[in-house]
Amino acid sequence: MSLLRAPIDFADFKPVTLPLADDAAAELRAGDLIFLTGTLYTGRDQTHRRLCALLDEGRELPVDLRGQLLYYVGPSPPRPGRVIGAAGPTTSYRMDAYTPRLLDLGLKATLGKGARSLPVREAMRQHGAVYFAAFGGAGALLSQCIKAVDLVAFEDAGPEAMFRFEVCDFPAVVINDVAGRDFYEEIAAQKG
Repeated sequence: MSLLRAPIDFADFKPVTLPLADDAAAELRAGDLIFLTGTLYTGRDQTHRRLCALLDEGRELPVDLRGQLLYYVGPSPPRPGRVIGAAGPTTSYRMDAYTPRLLDLGLKATLGKGARSLPVREAMRQHGAVYFAAFGGAGALLSQCIKAVDLVAFEDAGPEAMFRFEVCDFPAVVINDVAGRDFYEEIAAQKG
């Protein structure tokens, strides 16, 4: 299925349960439209730096990353009556320097926007991990899919702290699958 056609039919979206099991990751293909439901964790630049610093110091991480998804987001504060403010994706390549190391620990998926570097794509292929893209510019809409938020670590980092989100029907696209396919490259090839 291709995102080049319009309009998008929500019946085309596959449900994906988080945390992500190995067999579920293996079934996903670049270009699949998905709805994520379950638990995921957040982390941007500061969180990634701090996670790697903890590893360098031989200390435990605040969460076990095996099977988990890290969403690259810095949410805004919630309005009254809401669990979170806007929660749109941030640019993923900024985390590329840290991602292979976290994949070594069992991280199964990442979620953000934009392309990943070749070393990250190779590390994902080696570890059977996937990369999802969220729809940029839709942070307020995406926040409606977040049902609960808990602070996990690095409170002093503000919106760049690590949070646990409970999500339901969070829309995304599989960009890089476990076979090493890249949906962005496939779209570019279709355009000629």
